[in-house]
Amino acid sequence: MNLTALINLLPIFVYYRLTALFLERKMVYKRMVEIGRIVYIANGANSGKLAAIVNVVDGNRALIDGPSSGVRRCVMNFKDLRLTKFRIPLRYDMRTKSVRKAYNEAKINEKWPKTQWAQKIAKRALRANMNDFDRFKLMRARQLRNRLVRIEMAKLRKKAKEAKVKA
Repeated sequence: MNLTALINLLPIFVYYRLTALFLERKMVYKRMVEIGRIVYIANGANSGKLAAIVNVVDGNRALIDGPSSGVRRCVMNFKDLRLTKFRIPLRYDMRTKSVRKAYNEAKINEKWPKTQWAQKIAKRALRANMNDFDRFKLMRARQLRNRLVRIEMAKLRKKAKEAKVKA
C-alpha cells in the first residue's frame, strides 16, 4: 500500500493532520538569494541604493552590481543587504554593461518607488528632515482632522440614538 491509500483509511481528523504534514508543503520564504535578485543596500557607503546580485561568493557574501543606481561592482556581506521582491534575468558573472541593460529593461527604477517599502523609507526620511515648525504644523493638522472626525462621529451617534428611540 502506498502512503495515500493508508491516509484514506484513517479517521478524518487524522487525515487532515497527515495531509498537512506530508502532502501539502508550501514555501515559507519567497525571496531567495539568487543571481539576478535585486537587493536594497542597508549599510555602508552605498546605503539606500539598489543593486543586483551578480554572483554568490560564499555563504556570507555576494558580488553585487548596480550600474543604473550608482553602485559600483563590489563584494558585500549579506548582513548589509536586504532582498527585494524584484529579480532580473542574469547569468553567472555577467558584465556591468549587460547588468545595466537587464536592469533598465526590467524598469526597476520605475517599479521600486511604487512599493510600500520604498514609500515607508521616503516617509521616514521626510520626517527626519522636519524642523520644529514643520512638526508644529503637522500637529495642528492632525488636531483639525481629529476634531472633524469627532464631530462627524457625534452626529452619527446622535442619529443612531434617535433611530433607536423611535423604534
